[in-house]
Amino acid sequence: MATEYPVIVRPLSKAEGGGFIAEFPDLPGCISDGETAEEALRNVREAREEWIAAMEKAGRKIPTPESRSGKWVQRVPSTLKARLEATAREEGTSVNALVTAFIAESLGRRHSLERPRAHRRRTTRKAARRRA
Repeated sequence: MATEYPVIVRPLSKAEGGGFIAEFPDLPGCISDGETAEEALRNVREAREEWIAAMEKAGRKIPTPESRSGKWVQRVPSTLKARLEATAREEGTSVNALVTAFIAESLGRRHSLERPRAHRRRTTRKAARRRA
C-alpha cells in the first residue's frame, strides 16, 4: 500500500494562469496543476510517483508524511451520497478525492473573496441587528 501524503489544492488567479495547483508539502518540489481541481489532483499523484522514483534512483531518503490526521466522518443524505458517487465515477476518481477537491476549491474561492476582518465583523453585526 502506498504511503498517504497530505495534498494541498488551491485555485490559481488569472494572473497566475488560472486553473488549480496541487502540491505535497512533505515532498519538496512535488507540484502539478490542472484546469480543474480534480485534474490537478490526478496530475500531482502522477508527479508523486515520479518524484519518489527519482529520489530512489538517486539514493536519496524519501520523507515520511508529517503526522496530520485529516480524517473525519460526515453523514450526508443518501441522495447526496448517490450524486457524489455518480460524479466520482464520471470523473474517474474516488468520492474522497472528489469531496477533497470540492472543499479545496470552495475554500480557495472563499479565501480570494474574503474582505478585511473589521469590515466582515461590521457586516455580521448589521446582519445580527436586522435579525433581532
